Amino acid sequence: MKNHNFIYLAVVVLLLVGCAVRKPAGDSAIILSGKQWRLVELNGEAVAAEINGKMPFLTFDEKSGRYSASGGCNGLGGEYTLQKNNRISFARGMSTMMACEDMHIENGFRKLFDEVDTYTITGDTLHLSKGKNGAALAKFVSVLNQSDKLAGTWELDYILDPAIDFEELYANRKPTITFDVPEKKVNGNSSCNNFSGNVKIDGHAISFGPLMSTKMACPGNGEQVFFKNIERVTSFDVQDSVLTMIMDDIVVMRWQKK
Repeated sequence: MKNHNFIYLAVVVLLLVGCAVRKPAGDSAIILSGKQWRLVELNGEAVAAEINGKMPFLTFDEKSGRYSASGGCNGLGGEYTLQKNNRISFARGMSTMMACEDMHIENGFRKLFDEVDTYTITGDTLHLSKGKNGAALAKFVSVLNQSDKLAGTWELDYILDPAIDFEELYANRKPTITFDVPEKKVNGNSSCNNFSGNVKIDGHAISFGPLMSTKMACPGNGEQVFFKNIERVTSFDVQDSVLTMIMDDIVVMRWQKK
């Protein structure tokens, strides 16, 4: 009977430990999440503010346990786990596969997620390193919330749909979207019908809905593809006049400021 009790207790302890590892809590998890971290140093090498015209960055979503990143070309991402004593691990998921002129930083960024096991936060600076006393492999600084940059009207110039060419989908009219950030509202045109609704913005996390639209009959699949993809969006990034909407770690929509 004692042996049975011991085995039962051991199983309970293991389950509790496992849960604690998978769902970390505390101030560090909150500080990491909800902001964008700009990469400023990688393997001791200073990183430019823009690579291929884009800012290299890293973001964390505490609720989903996922991270998103870019080395200045492709969208990277996957799951991350925090443990005690500032331990962190990354599991890489899917990413886009574009070829860009400068891939040096991105290639180093990809290797980083396989090597890092420790993080430290000092003020607005995040260090990722291997080993608690090891040299930092990467250094980031937090950037301001970009929600104000969403204000205004944007025109779509890319959407995730491998089956149909973008110009064919929107031969007559490209979709547009206008943000009223203070009121947390959006309106626009899906390439056929007008739509309006709510938008929720939390740091770089974003979600839309419910969205309501007019009911004109529309030729082709453009409108259907548009609404399917905007419902997928989980985060965004604004660089100059380009708005990128992302689902976890995949770019699903890209817009140009009008």
